[in-house]
This record gives sequence, structure tokens and C-alpha cells, in this order.
Amino acid sequence: MRPPELVLRSTRVVTPTGLRPATVVVAGGRIEDVAAHDLPTPPGVPVRDYGDLALLPGLVDTHVHVNDPGREHWEGFTTATRAAAAGGVTTLLDMPLNSVPPTTTPAHLAVKRAVAAPQAHVDVGFWGGAVPGNTAELRPLHDAGVFGFKAFLSPSGVEEFPELDPERLTAALTEIAGFGGLLIVHAEDPAHLAAAPPADGSRRFADFLASRPRAAENEAVERLVVLARRLDARVHILHLSSADALPLLAAARRDGVRVTAETCPHFLTLDAEEVPDGATEFKCCPPIREAANRDALWAGLADGTLDCVVSDHSPCTPDLKVPDFGAAWGGISSLQLGLPAVWTEARRRGHTLEDVARWMATAPAKLAGLHTKGSVEPGRDADFAVLDDEAAFTVDPALLHHRNPVTAYAGRRLHGVVRATWLRGRLIADHGRPTARVGRLLERTPPRP
Repeated sequence: MRPPELVLRSTRVVTPTGLRPATVVVAGGRIEDVAAHDLPTPPGVPVRDYGDLALLPGLVDTHVHVNDPGREHWEGFTTATRAAAAGGVTTLLDMPLNSVPPTTTPAHLAVKRAVAAPQAHVDVGFWGGAVPGNTAELRPLHDAGVFGFKAFLSPSGVEEFPELDPERLTAALTEIAGFGGLLIVHAEDPAHLAAAPPADGSRRFADFLASRPRAAENEAVERLVVLARRLDARVHILHLSSADALPLLAAARRDGVRVTAETCPHFLTLDAEEVPDGATEFKCCPPIREAANRDALWAGLADGTLDCVVSDHSPCTPDLKVPDFGAAWGGISSLQLGLPAVWTEARRRGHTLEDVARWMATAPAKLAGLHTKGSVEPGRDADFAVLDDEAAFTVDPALLHHRNPVTAYAGRRLHGVVRATWLRGRLIADHGRPTARVGRLLERTPPRP
């Protein structure tokens, strides 16, 4: 065993075997041991005793739109990673669109990495993009270290990242399956969206909800399951909001189809019935749906049909959140608030901190192949979120670290205050204040034997 460099202690450490008192020994930025709570500490070794505060693995958020470079006035690596650190997120994966250029070639990835490197408060990795005309770039992007490839089946909202039609989708997934990669998909069927009544000019959330029907998600998920089955490919469904698709996903997984799915804090904690007219800070695509649908998503998490919970942090400048649901930018800013938002609802429903850690740290790390992240156990990076799970606070957008103070959680009372965040044994946030910029850029690595 290497000599310890740091010791963290809590009566409530979330480990793979459950919640227990423990002393976590850190050496070389990794967890060396998870030992008895009363383990003697060698003289001179720094000790942080967190008492009864919960020590969770640092969260892994695999769905973040940083928008940098090109739209850094919407967000940026400095502000996004500061918000992540303040919220207990120690690793994020940046989506390939909303930045200019998008991450659709190795050269574009190099631009993104050069911009991110000097700004990162947390560890940062990158998804590549699958768009019309870049099939030949997918293998080089994979070799350059992206964690997988994002595609849209319907318009993305930005011209530089077009959607894939069925023929191009098949070609891209065939190529990705050939080298064992992962395709992650915004799954809404364009024909169903085109047939739905538009929300243009409407302040009513009900009109926006009608414009993004569940059938669009359900049809797209079904198409992806069929294709994944035929090609024996890995496919991940992004930000699932329609609980109607859960039985299809569950059946596919029982059959051995390699399909996984995520949902988001806003789908689990907000509902369509409570969204005020004109409140486009609640607009996202696919949309927040009804309370009964939210309950079914929780059931899908409980039974394992849904694998993980990630933010889909998709910010913009305040002027783009006009009160017209048809014209407003669709995206919810929540990177710093995901843990308390999910914990607030999870505790009410009888779920545990172990459940939350599995959904928001362990499972996202597994999805992306981040083998040293997502769990408090020997050999993993010493990444931790220290949570005061009994404390409550009211969300004040002015106190958030993301660039523009717009969020659907403004004024909400949430349980769970992140008291500290550690990245590879370094304190990177203390009581909501980022303290160190020590994030690294991550690349996909082969799975462990």
C-alpha cells in the first residue's frame, strides 16, 4: 500500500456495498483504501472529518452542453465547470453541438480540447457527432478519444449539426458498430413532430407540450431498438421523457439488445401541470410531461429500465428565453442543481443516497467507460461530493455559477446542500465556492480485461 497523502472520514460513506462509517485513504489522487471509521491516521497526514455528512462519489454528468467555442456567451468551460464543481460534479462530458465548430472531425475536436484545457475546474471528456457526410470521420474521432457519437433524428435547432435520416442513421451505426463504439441519440421522430400542431406564437405550455407528442419519442425509440438489434450495436437513448417507451426498452434489454437510456432531473422533479404560461425557462426538447408520466419515470429508474440521471444542461442567454414557447430556445440550466433536485424528490419517494449515487455517478461512468470514476472503492479516482442531505435551501439564480442566471428551479425549495467537492484528492469547491482549477481532459480508454 502506498503511503497515505489524505484521509477523509464520515459516518455515512456511500460505497458499492452500502452506506457505512468509513475512513477513505487517498494516495496519488486515487482511493487507496476504504477502511474502518476508527482507523488510526499516521502523523502529518491531513484529515478531513465530515462527521455525519454523506460522502458520495463525485457525480459524473455525461450530458452537458458547454457551447464553447463559438457560443461561449451562452456558457463556457470556465463557468460550466465551476458550476459543476459547486454542485458535486467532478466529471462532465461535453456534447458535440452548440459550439462552433461542432465536434464532428478530429480537427474540430482538437479545437475544442485546446479551448477547454486551461479552463477546466473538473475533468472533461468529449462526445463526437454523427451528422450527414461525416461517416468517414467517425473512426478517426473514436481513435482520437471521444467517448461515443451523438446523433439527432429530428432537427437539432442549430444549422451546423443536421439530423440523420434513416439511411444515414443506418450507415453511421453500421460504421460505429464495426469498431465497437457507442451511438447516443436524441430520439424524436420528425414525421410525428411535423404532424403535431405547432406552438408558434403561443405563451401556453400546453400548446408546446402538444407540439412534442409522446408518439414522436416512442416511434424513434422503437426504430432505434430495431436497428440496434439488427446490427448488434450499442445505442443509448438520451433524455427520455416519455414513460410510454419504457416497456419497449425493458423488453429489448431482456432480449439482449444493447440499448440503454437516461432521464434528467427536470423530468423527475417538474411536471407540465405546474409550468406557468410564458415561463420558457421550462422549455426543453423533449418536453417536461405530466405528473403521472413523471411517476412512471421514477418506476423505470427503480426497476433498472432507466440507467442514469444526467443534467442535459443546455443554457442560453436570457434574451433567447422569450415568452413565446414556439420561438424560445429549448434548454434547461441545471448543472449545479442536479444532485439536490433529484435528492429532494428521491427522499420523498423512499429512495436512498445509494440509489442517487448509482444513477448519477456509477451508471454514467459505466456508460462512458470511465473506469476510474463513479464509485468510492480502492483504485478509483479520489472524487467525492460531500452532501448535507438534511439541509435545505431556496434556489437563487444569482448564486449559481453558470454564465447566465436563468433556471427552471428559481425559487424552489430543495434538500441537499453540497458542502465540498474533491477531485483526485484535491478540494475543488468548498461550501459552494470553487477553490482550485485542476481539471484534466479525458479520453476514452479500452475496457478493463
